[in-house]
Amino acid sequence: MRYADTRLGIVCPVANEQATLAAFVGEVLAVCDGFAFADVKLFLIVDNASTDNTLDLARELADATPAVCCVWAPDNRSVADAYRRGYREAIQASCDWILEIDAGFSHRPEDIAPFFKHMAAGKDCVFSSRFARGAHFPKSALFRYLVSRGGTALVNRMLGTTLTDMTGGFECFTRRALQDILATGIHSAGPFFQTEIRYHARHSNYAEVPIHYAAPSHTIRTTAIGEALRGVWRLYRGRRGEV
Repeated sequence: MRYADTRLGIVCPVANEQATLAAFVGEVLAVCDGFAFADVKLFLIVDNASTDNTLDLARELADATPAVCCVWAPDNRSVADAYRRGYREAIQASCDWILEIDAGFSHRPEDIAPFFKHMAAGKDCVFSSRFARGAHFPKSALFRYLVSRGGTALVNRMLGTTLTDMTGGFECFTRRALQDILATGIHSAGPFFQTEIRYHARHSNYAEVPIHYAAPSHTIRTTAIGEALRGVWRLYRGRRGEV
């Protein structure tokens, strides 16, 4: 499918990805062959969370490939800061669609195409789901599965949302939809910011697509779970008109 006159921005924070970054970038850009080459920008957001040679490699990829932009962001203090910086870069570049994806192949580039099809059909937002029919979640990540599935059930119950996956990333927005979501205020500094985004998009014209998810190696910290629970309670109180 061709996407004439559509500018695509891809936001991808990267940290300690030197082993897989070049292959990942190549596969992501290969999926974007429906766009004019000049209309694709892949923003690699690198900050001090990366301690290997990822920054140097990202700069080399940017020098070699016009579609790649290396964004050095040493002021970032969290993963949410990295994504917000990427969003700003894509918005300032006047991208029509903004795709968010994790590096390291936890999100598969071959799962991107359905996002574009839904966007071309007029959706404001397209969200990945690790739990919808046709999705895959690795059996080796049972604890992560239980936390994510349980978190989704809790959020849907308390906040009135209906997505099958409220705790994941990998999503696509129109520029206007993303600007509207960000304008509501995203308060979390941790992974819960993804849930906040999906909550604030609950009234938009959205779709879900199943993905094959490969869980990253790091574990879920209890501090992140605690922050998520506080975040759910804050949004619940706001929905109830108490704050």
